[in-house]
Amino acid sequence: MPRTAQSNWLIAGLLLTMAGVLGMLVLAAIGLETGMAAFLAGLLMAVVPVPFYVAFALWIDRFEPEPPWVLGVAFLWGASIAVFFALIFNSLNEGILTAVFGAPDASALTNILSAPLVEELAKGTALLLLFVWKRDEFDNVTDGIVYACMVGLGFAMIENVQYYGRAAASSDGAAGVFLLRGIVGPFAHPLYTSATGIGFGLARESKRAWVKWIAPLLGLGAAMLLHGIWNLSASLDGAFLGTYVFIMMPVFFAVIVVALLSLRREARIVRAHLEGVVASGLISADDLIVVTSVRRRIGASARALLRGGFRKWVARRRFHALATELAFHSWRTSREAEADAQTVHARLVEAVRTAAAQVATG
Repeated sequence: MPRTAQSNWLIAGLLLTMAGVLGMLVLAAIGLETGMAAFLAGLLMAVVPVPFYVAFALWIDRFEPEPPWVLGVAFLWGASIAVFFALIFNSLNEGILTAVFGAPDASALTNILSAPLVEELAKGTALLLLFVWKRDEFDNVTDGIVYACMVGLGFAMIENVQYYGRAAASSDGAAGVFLLRGIVGPFAHPLYTSATGIGFGLARESKRAWVKWIAPLLGLGAAMLLHGIWNLSASLDGAFLGTYVFIMMPVFFAVIVVALLSLRREARIVRAHLEGVVASGLISADDLIVVTSVRRRIGASARALLRGGFRKWVARRRFHALATELAFHSWRTSREAEADAQTVHARLVEAVRTAAAQVATG
């Protein structure tokens, strides 16, 4: 096994072990607080909607899907490591604030000041890790948004277990809590952290050193600000609806627009860096047209499924993925040096050639 692959699996194993241990501690703490029956009810309410939210996040990433195991690491970080450290530091900060301002004010200040800072730092650390560790899988703003959504969804799921469990334990409007957190505002944590993800994405795309430093910090600051505004609105009478309609929803749609514009930029990058391999005969001009269009990719995959069955569908999707990976590898190496760049390029060229032959046969 290549040394890079060994290090990847070692890091992934360490992260999964850490996530498992800390996740179990968090769930145990919630269970002790709410009781087993309420805990199980909260867990069910929190987990059931998650696949739908994940599917929406992955829809954004339909042009160049990230490896499922990397997405899984991001989700588990949010659901365990980030929640654990947020729980610890928010509790410490609330204790300090209680000693200074008293319990009622300390609780409100923790939600408004401590939670945004601590939780966005805990989630943003996952994005920093992926930015440094998986450079070949963190290419642009789209990737930043997708990874941020996965971290945020993981965090929100476990946080919801606690909120739903508390509501179920007290018989105090569990349905209302589910409506608020599961239906009205399920995108809250992914939305905050998307600002950090956009910052890292801009850092990856830019050649300017100052952008690489400033963009993630500005993104993290925006995430904290959004989080703080949302929490503040919940503590002010009559402010929540206005904040939701006039701040959170416009920001949500703005992030969608940013993601769509990033997808268009991805298509231009792929086209620019595959035109040379068309000239070399590696892929055809028709293949280039298909690979640079999400709609045409879907159409080509559907035709492969109808005409050749599941194996042809898999082959077609693999060809699209490898061609895109080759284009982005060429784009990255045209901007900055990468270790073993020529070896990786040669491996990708051969993989694309093999995939193209599998698509063409039969």
